[in-house]
Amino acid sequence: MNDVWERVEPLLRQVERPARYVDREWGVVRRPDAGYHVALMYPDTYEVGMANQALQVLAARLSTLDDVACERVFIPWVDMSAAMRAHEVPLFTLESCTPVAEMDILGITLPNELTYTNVLEALDLAGIPLRAHDRGETHPLVVGGGPCSHNPEPMAAFFDAILVGDGEEALLEIVASHRASMAAGLSREESVRALAGIDGVYVPSLYLVGDDGVVRPVDDAPARVTRRVLADLDTYVSPTCPVVPYADVVHDRATVEVLRGCSRGCRFCQAGMVYRPVRERPADSIVRDAIASLRCTGYEELSLTSLSTADHSQLEEVLRRLANRLEGTGTAISVPSLRLDSFTVPLARLLGDGRKAGLTFAPEAGSQRLRDAINKNITEEEILTAVDQAFTAGWRRVKLYFMIGLPTETDEDVTAIAALVERVFAAARAATPPGERGGLRVAVSVSTFVPKAHTPFQWDGQLPIEEVRRRQVMLRQAMPRKGVELSFHDAGSSLLEAVLAKGGREAAAGVEAAWHAGAVFDAWSEHFSLARWTEALASAGIDAAAYAAEARDRHGALPWDHIDSGLSPAFLRAERERADRAETTADCTFGDCTGCGVCPGLGVDVVVAGGERRG
Repeated sequence: MNDVWERVEPLLRQVERPARYVDREWGVVRRPDAGYHVALMYPDTYEVGMANQALQVLAARLSTLDDVACERVFIPWVDMSAAMRAHEVPLFTLESCTPVAEMDILGITLPNELTYTNVLEALDLAGIPLRAHDRGETHPLVVGGGPCSHNPEPMAAFFDAILVGDGEEALLEIVASHRASMAAGLSREESVRALAGIDGVYVPSLYLVGDDGVVRPVDDAPARVTRRVLADLDTYVSPTCPVVPYADVVHDRATVEVLRGCSRGCRFCQAGMVYRPVRERPADSIVRDAIASLRCTGYEELSLTSLSTADHSQLEEVLRRLANRLEGTGTAISVPSLRLDSFTVPLARLLGDGRKAGLTFAPEAGSQRLRDAINKNITEEEILTAVDQAFTAGWRRVKLYFMIGLPTETDEDVTAIAALVERVFAAARAATPPGERGGLRVAVSVSTFVPKAHTPFQWDGQLPIEEVRRRQVMLRQAMPRKGVELSFHDAGSSLLEAVLAKGGREAAAGVEAAWHAGAVFDAWSEHFSLARWTEALASAGIDAAAYAAEARDRHGALPWDHIDSGLSPAFLRAERERADRAETTADCTFGDCTGCGVCPGLGVDVVVAGGERRG
């Protein structure tokens, strides 16, 4: 393996934040003499990618393999990529400064649609052909995974294989398959074909898109690729000695995943659908790994992560035990993604005992009718009660997430957001001592609905951008000013997300054209250009505005029909119809099975550590 550090080091004097490209962080594992080399890449900058928990989990799993080295790769910022191209320095791994093209396998997570051009940027910097069919015997296998794998088609042309679902076990099987293929002297094509025999692995080259839009296998590839699910999250220990960065990064703190999956059933939420069922880790494991991680890393903040941490059946016990173990250390414990109806007085007191980190709730909609239509399953009384409990416990700032453009939304639903925020601020003020009211803040973040695959709203179109902007203006005018900080997610980037989230294989040409036109770091507002994307997609025959807005036949073919998430299409259609009637569906972990199909279809079950869910 070649070390290009001597060519990289002179470039660092020319770029901002050179620490992005320098290893030697605490906790780095190096195996220079390993016989097999894996590069795991997060398609964004170092400071964003280092916050990705999946990267830590997968690196920890690979570290259990003998003779395998796992190294990290992030996307160089635009100044560094320009310098690298000018001096013909290839994309390199952090740990050994080895050219990525020399690795045996390149694993790339696809966290959201706005990172797609970053993937092409990385492949080009690495000297790896963008399209899988152009790669030769010496190039590493390029394997994708992550949330966007549930509609892989817009990026299918750029990957040799894509893993759908949990990676803890599947990634090791992929590595084992490739090592066996190499040992047997198989060709690249034969090695890639062998990956299709692993459950959850989609090999795009083995599938063709018919004139009817249906993706069908050629030869003996499975007709549908079924999502991998780790039945017991406690099978593997959470990473307790992750790499600790020297530079400032997003979410710079120790993290422990406490549960995976969510059965609340929000009808717009892809994660809540495709990561079912709920699988909790027991309190003993969480406390053990949290303490070990804090000791190993030296962090003074701990985050208990999941899609809905407050739902964990043993959360109060976990917080109580952690409070005892961490007493006097000043360690803050944060619980992201709090459900309003799970935020109780004991929970507020337990979270408020230490240094108070952020507090975030997601009502999503302002009116009860729309909250019922999206199956949020919370009432205004529960929202105001949670705020009262939080501010009584000492919080002085809360962030609220809302969404506009949801199916069935009316103007009254939009202005209802402002009315709800006004009542939230009043509740916060009433719960705060008079001398402390000057610091009260309610931050309101409003995004735009994006229809996602494998959700009950997957057939819906997105509002035209002009209508989104009209509703944003209407909401801004209605929003109270005092103590409220209002921000909107950019409507243009939401439009692009919708196109790519709904897209089929034809969208790949648009992604490639956008990258050739200079699109990179599209999630960064200063680099995003809707005009550039619109032109690029048009060159691929896609009218971006019409494509995003198009509603689809609920019985027609979808670009992701060959990906089996475990969810029954009949369940998704029934949920969509219930949305029209503003009827709610209960969380199956609190009551009867709702018939989504995941447990019987994937051979798994709900795992509730405490025997009974909170709520």
